Amino acid sequence: MTPRLRRLQAGIICGALSMVSPVAAQDASQGSSMMMQSGHMPHRMMSPGLIVPTMNPSNGRKLFAEKGCVVCHSINGVGGDDAAALDASTMPPMMNPFEFTAQMWAGAAAMIEMQKQELGEQIQFTGQELADIIAFVHDADEQKKLSEADIPPKIKKLMHSDTEGGHEMNQMKQGGEMNMNDGQSPQ
Repeated sequence: MTPRLRRLQAGIICGALSMVSPVAAQDASQGSSMMMQSGHMPHRMMSPGLIVPTMNPSNGRKLFAEKGCVVCHSINGVGGDDAAALDASTMPPMMNPFEFTAQMWAGAAAMIEMQKQELGEQIQFTGQELADIIAFVHDADEQKKLSEADIPPKIKKLMHSDTEGGHEMNQMKQGGEMNMNDGQSPQ
């Protein structure tokens, strides 16, 4: 994890937890305890009953391509242009990952419709997968590694079907584009 991402994650966690539990926020700023959950990646125990997954931007890069996000969204010019580009350079320097998810939820109806049209079904994410994708979207160094070689053949085929006379897509911008840099400070 890059130093910027570590600072981002620590700041987000401490800021969000200070509203929920001042004790948990203090623990987070001092390095919270790590725990394994069902053999998955370590999570941080933030407050009784609450864990926050470790965010892995490298895994997020792979998921961004494999899950099909790249069909509509681009990163550094790699990917589709039917939805907002998600370059780290356009993201706020500090962002609450729950705010990112809330922005996705606001455009959910349009995104789900496009996923069904383009991918044949709605994309499903685990909490860990979403955490990793959010980490990738905010990590400029990891984004530099994204290339056409990361995109699975079946996803590449979907991406190029529009340019080769395939079906037309509705612009996601009509139904709620994700605008991550709307001037709001992180929550």
